[in-house]
Amino acid sequence: MRKYSSVLLSVLVAGSLLSACSGNNNGNTAGNKGGEASAAPTNAVTDNTATATDAPVDDITQRKVTIKIHYPTPDLTEIRAQEDDKIKRFQEVYPNVEIVKDDWQYNVSEIGIKMAANEAPTFFNTFATEAKFLVEKGWVADITDLWNKYEFKDQINTVLQNQFIIDGKVFGVTQKGYVTTTMINKKMLDEKGVAIPPMDWTWDDMLNTAKGVADAKKGISGIAPMGKGNESGWNWTNFLFEAGGEIQKIEGGKVIATFNSDAGVKALDFYKKLRWEANAIPQDWALGWGDAVGAFQQSRTAMVMAGSDGVIEQALNQGGLKPEDVLTYPMPAMEKGGKHTGVLGGDYLVINPNATPDEQEMAFRYITFDYFSDKGLEALDAILQQRTTDGKYFIPPLLDYYSADSEFGKKTKAVYDKYTNVYQYSPDIMGLLDGKPEAQYNTQDYYATMSNVIQELFSKKGTDSKSQLEAAAKTVQEKFFDTIKAE
Repeated sequence: MRKYSSVLLSVLVAGSLLSACSGNNNGNTAGNKGGEASAAPTNAVTDNTATATDAPVDDITQRKVTIKIHYPTPDLTEIRAQEDDKIKRFQEVYPNVEIVKDDWQYNVSEIGIKMAANEAPTFFNTFATEAKFLVEKGWVADITDLWNKYEFKDQINTVLQNQFIIDGKVFGVTQKGYVTTTMINKKMLDEKGVAIPPMDWTWDDMLNTAKGVADAKKGISGIAPMGKGNESGWNWTNFLFEAGGEIQKIEGGKVIATFNSDAGVKALDFYKKLRWEANAIPQDWALGWGDAVGAFQQSRTAMVMAGSDGVIEQALNQGGLKPEDVLTYPMPAMEKGGKHTGVLGGDYLVINPNATPDEQEMAFRYITFDYFSDKGLEALDAILQQRTTDGKYFIPPLLDYYSADSEFGKKTKAVYDKYTNVYQYSPDIMGLLDGKPEAQYNTQDYYATMSNVIQELFSKKGTDSKSQLEAAAKTVQEKFFDTIKAE
C-alpha cells in the first residue's frame, strides 16, 4: 500500500536527491558510478584501402532520445527543485537526451486509460502490490537485460527488489520500502502516567497502552487505526498476518480468498476490543492516512500504524515533537513469543513497454543515475548540513534501495553518524521486524472490501466477526479472484 507520495525524507534518500558521478559527455567512462548501462564498444573497421578507423557501433549516446520522466507533484517544491538538479546533471552526461516532465502519479483506476491512450510516461512510479497486475496486463517492460548489465545490482536490497522479479524476470527498480511499524508518542504516555510498553510487545500491551492514554472527553485517542479508504484494510491486515493468517492462496490455478479464517476472526475481534472495550480509537474514526498521521502530529492520538519515516517527519518537523518523544516500535505480536509481522511494501519505478528500446535504456539510466554514487553521499551530507542550518530533523527510512550491509550502506551510515539531527531508530527494532509482502493479486480490491468491514465494526456494536469475514471473502472471491487464472 503506497501511502507516502508526500513523504519527503524517504524520497531524499531513495534517489531523487542523490547526485551522480559525472563522466564525459558520451557517458562511456568507467568512472561514472551513476548506474548507467555500458555503451556499446567500438570495433575496428577496415575499408578497401586497408585504412582502419575506429567507428562507434550502436552508441546510444550519439542518438537523440526523448524520455517522459516521473516528476514530483507541485506541492513537493523542495523535491521538485532536487529533481530539476538531477535532470541538469543527467543531461550534462547525456546531452543527447531530451527530458519531458510528467507529474502523473500512479493510480490503479487510471493506468489502463493512460496505456491505451499512449499517454503514460516513459517510466512511472507504482507500489509493491501492483507487480503481478501490471505484468499480466502487459503494462510494464521486461528490463531483465538492462538489469543484468547493471553494475550495482548485487548491492540492491533484495527483500525489496524481489517484489518486482517475477518468474526470474525483472520488471521494476525499487526506490524504498517499509515494514509497517507503530509510532508511539512517549510524551503523551508520560503525561498520563502510562508505562512505556516493551519493544517485544503484544496485542494486550497495545490495548492496555491505548486504553490508558485515551481521554474521549478531551478528544484524545490512544490509537488511531485508519478507518477510511483502502488504508483501513491495509492497517488491519497487519493483525491478520500477526495472527498467522493469509489474504489468499493459489490452488489448482485459482486464487482463493483465505482471510475469512480463524486468524481473521481473531484480528477483527481485536479491533472490536480497541473500539468497544477500551474506547481507545478516535470518536471520529473515519480517518485516512493523512488524517491519522495528522492526529499523531498534533498529539491527538498516542499511536499510529504506518511506514515510520513519513509519520516521524511530520511529527518532528511540523508537529514540534522531539526525537525522544517519538518511539518507533515493530507491530505487536499476537501473544508473547509470536512474530511482530508487519505488511511489507514499497515504491518502485517501472518502464513503459510502449517505449522504444533507446527510450527504455535511457529511462533505466535515469532511474539508477543517482544510485550508489559517491557524489550522492556528498549530496546527502549537504542535505544534512542544510537541515541542521534550518533546524530540521532528517528521518532515514527503515528500508532503503540498497542493502544495509552493502559497501554503500556502510558509507551512508557513516554520513548519518556525523550529525545529531538524524533520527535514530532503536537498535532493538531491527531484530524484531518481520516483514510480510502484500498479496500479489487484487490486493487493493481486498483492502477496499475490508475497509467496509472495518467501518461497519467501528459504527455498530455487536457485529459478528465470522459473518463479516465470510461475506467479505465471498465478495472478493466472486468479484475479483474468480476472474484470475493464476500460475
